[in-house]
Amino acid sequence: MTRALARRVAALLLHPATAIVGLALAVALAEAFGWNFAVTLATRAAILALAALSLSFVIGQGGMVSFGHAAPFGIGAYAVLIAGEYGIREVSLLLPLAFLAAAAFAVPTGALALRTRGVYFIMITLAFAQMAYFVFAALSAFGGDDGMGLAGRATFAGARFLRSDGNLAWLSVGLLAAAAWVLHRVVAARFGFVLRAARDDEARVSALGFSVYRTRLVAYALGAGIAGLAGALLAEQTAFVSPALMNWHRSGELIVMVVLGGSGRLAGAVLGAIAVVLVEEFLGGVTEYWKLGLGLLILAVVMSRAIDLRALLARIAR
Repeated sequence: MTRALARRVAALLLHPATAIVGLALAVALAEAFGWNFAVTLATRAAILALAALSLSFVIGQGGMVSFGHAAPFGIGAYAVLIAGEYGIREVSLLLPLAFLAAAAFAVPTGALALRTRGVYFIMITLAFAQMAYFVFAALSAFGGDDGMGLAGRATFAGARFLRSDGNLAWLSVGLLAAAAWVLHRVVAARFGFVLRAARDDEARVSALGFSVYRTRLVAYALGAGIAGLAGALLAEQTAFVSPALMNWHRSGELIVMVVLGGSGRLAGAVLGAIAVVLVEEFLGGVTEYWKLGLGLLILAVVMSRAIDLRALLARIAR
């Protein structure tokens, strides 16, 4: 009876809704008590959780270990910057634009990357991300390697909706909840079953008449589009965009968040992102070697989830 109760409690804690409700409560309490710093921290956690959620979908459900997920993340941010320079600051236009720009990058690059498997897939996604990094670093009209500040925060129906940090926080949490719901529905649909079946046995799924290549490409583009939304939100929060958003270490950070939460669970990415943000903020204020503490946390989690690690390594080896 105790074990069954423990399993139910664990399942509740690991549900995406629990983490998202926790973020919403943090924003509400921070606004009520005037803790602006906490609002900013919760917003950053929600944005990175959105990016990690998209990567968790690609890795955990599709078995595609991408080391170039920072590219669509950064492209979403640049979509906001470039559109703003041309006078487009309406959030209802910027967010779809960021999604489409990131997905448009993922379709041709994913079409090529998905011709490979295992380590080759990892390396080609990394190569495409680095190509995007150098392309945007060369765009002197938009700050080049130094980056560039936004012309102003986005508006909603003409009102300066995102001038308030609280409104940006609620928008970020709302988009995270919407993305989690959409991905949950996708995973539960026939498309999700085919995607997971192809992850486990590609040959059998192909023999049943399903197009594994097309299914994976759609999933890859969907994950990239959601990462683009996260990049757009981060651009709005920091009011600054630079090619560093696309560098390989950003992809590594997102993978760390996914591994911390468990690559097989969408909720794990949200919890992993929150954990990384909290460790970075609070341990970073104590010592400049805070990454050592994060590394020890990752080791502890990985050792306790050796099965997840073996599964991840098996996917890389295919």
